[in-house]
Amino acid sequence: KMLGTTVSLLLLLLGFCSADDDNLHEHEKVDPTKGEDITSTILRMNNESADFLLEGDLFIPKKRNAMKCLNDAFNCLWPKSSDGKVWLPYLISEKYDQDEVDTILKALKDFHTKTCIRFKPRQGERMYLSFEPKHGCFSAMGRVGEKQTVSLQRFGCVRHGVIQHEVLHALGFYHEHTRSDRDKYISILWDNIIDHYVYNFDKKETNNLNTPYDYGSIMHYGRDAFGINRKETMIPIPDSSVDIGQREVMSAIDVLRVNKLYKCDGY
Repeated sequence: KMLGTTVSLLLLLLGFCSADDDNLHEHEKVDPTKGEDITSTILRMNNESADFLLEGDLFIPKKRNAMKCLNDAFNCLWPKSSDGKVWLPYLISEKYDQDEVDTILKALKDFHTKTCIRFKPRQGERMYLSFEPKHGCFSAMGRVGEKQTVSLQRFGCVRHGVIQHEVLHALGFYHEHTRSDRDKYISILWDNIIDHYVYNFDKKETNNLNTPYDYGSIMHYGRDAFGINRKETMIPIPDSSVDIGQREVMSAIDVLRVNKLYKCDGY
């Protein structure tokens, strides 16, 4: 009888432990992004997306070529108000939990302190950003229509740096590694790129806004982006030891470009 009681108590304790494990925060159970750079996260999260995503996370709308954004500023940039601010209405999907909503809002608020971009909850405005947990992390380039989706899949894409990366696309910015003068600053190791991803390294006719090439831009992909077996696909020139890409927050040059593109005064 004593043995039976002991076994029953052990089973009960195991049941409590199992219940506690089931109650772990969802992010702790399924979020594999700790220590991962933005490139790795975005490309992994978008790996099974049914959409055609240029350069890994750029959604190309059917109505126009979004890659011409900086050459078509009138149709591409978000309008500036008479107060000198660029007000972007937004909606955040109810599918996100409160922690995720707070993370998105914190990433947006960072623009308020450094640029003339302002995000405000949508109140019936025709043009707005819609943050939705679709499959993957992606956005179109610049303003492309009335409702513009920024996809931030749960348990992977809802990270400060990833959010700012996708919002910068929505504001009209390319990836740094495809800018027009990149060959002066990085060597592309073509033989190391997965064959059907080679097009992701095509240079674009970008307006670089008289700003320097930025290895530390939040828009710069990492060394092994689209690499065969994670081989290096990009090496900095002339110093190959320079760090490229990051996962934290907009760089000073990222901020400078926002202010130049949108002609923000006083920032």
